[in-house]
Formats: sequence, C-alpha cells, structure tokens
Amino acid sequence: MTGLADRPLAALLDVVASTDPAPGGGSSAAIAAALAAALLEMSAGFELARENPPAEIDGDLPERAGELRERELALADQDLSSYAGVLDAQRLPADHPERADRLAAALADASRAPSSAISAPASAIATGARVTVVSNPAVRGDALTGVLIAEAATAAAASLVEINLAGRDDADLARVRDARRRAQAARDDALGTLPRR
Repeated sequence: MTGLADRPLAALLDVVASTDPAPGGGSSAAIAAALAAALLEMSAGFELARENPPAEIDGDLPERAGELRERELALADQDLSSYAGVLDAQRLPADHPERADRLAAALADASRAPSSAISAPASAIATGARVTVVSNPAVRGDALTGVLIAEAATAAAASLVEINLAGRDDADLARVRDARRRAQAARDDALGTLPRR
C-alpha cells in the first residue's frame, strides 16, 4: 500500500470512505494533525518574515511544525495496520480461552498510534494559539484554522484511545484526557482573538 501522504487527496478520501477497516479514525486524526501543523508552519513563517516579527514566536517554530507534520504523517501510516490484531482477536470464537486476553492486548496495541499522535499536537495547539493572538489579521485566520483542526484531531485521537482502553485504569487514559483538556483550553484562547461586535 502506498503511504497515505503520497496519495492524491481524492484518492485518500476514497480509501477512507471505503469499507476497509483502515485507514480509519486513527489515520484520519493523524492526517488532520499534520494539516494543522502545516498551517502553523505557514502562519508562523509569515509572521517571522515581518519586518518586526512578534517576540512570542520562536524562530525555529516553522521547522518544529514541519517536523510535527512529518511525524503525524508517519503515525497515519503506522495506524493502518494497528487494528488488524483486534480484528483477528474478534474472529476467535466467543468461548475461546485466549480471546479476552488477546482482544485486550490488541486494543492496547491499537491505542499506541493514536496515543502517540496526541502529545505533540496538543502542545502545538498552545503554540498555535499564541501565533493566533499575535498575528496580523491576514494570517490570523490560517493560524486559528490550524488550532481548531489540531484540537479536533487531539479530541478524536483521545476518544479512540478511550474507546480502546475502556474499563481500564491506564496511564495513557489520564495522559490523553489531560491532552484533550489542554487542547480545548488553547482552542478557547485562540477563539478569543475573534473580533467581537
């Protein structure tokens, strides 16, 4: 299978819309996070190119956003095969002595890619919110769009982990829930930059 990032957009949407189990929510959330990182990279780059760039934007932010974009695209591809073990475990007879343990282990494995996809976008949202606050109006909408997409990607990935690890007391659950809360707070900060009438 060709890497998701190498597919034309229409072909990517077609494969997501197909009845194949992958790519699904995890890959889609990672691709959305990569798109958000690209918007952060672009808007920070514009702001840093200004005659007097805002001090709140680190000079290496576009590079870090580009690295995040690449990381999220790699996680989107990694997630393609992460649910196969769950499907295999679910195919076992209901009374199979190893079914419950294999299903639990497979769900934990399936949570790794979305769990990994959460931390960096959650912190990028806070950075994107700062870019939104200090950017000029011509770029503010792009930065804000990146923040909103990243928050949605974080919430989606967190929800996938919560579904996969339901009923467990797992450190990943606490971490993804915290990332979701931080993402929502940064989104609210960024939305505070909208003109009020």
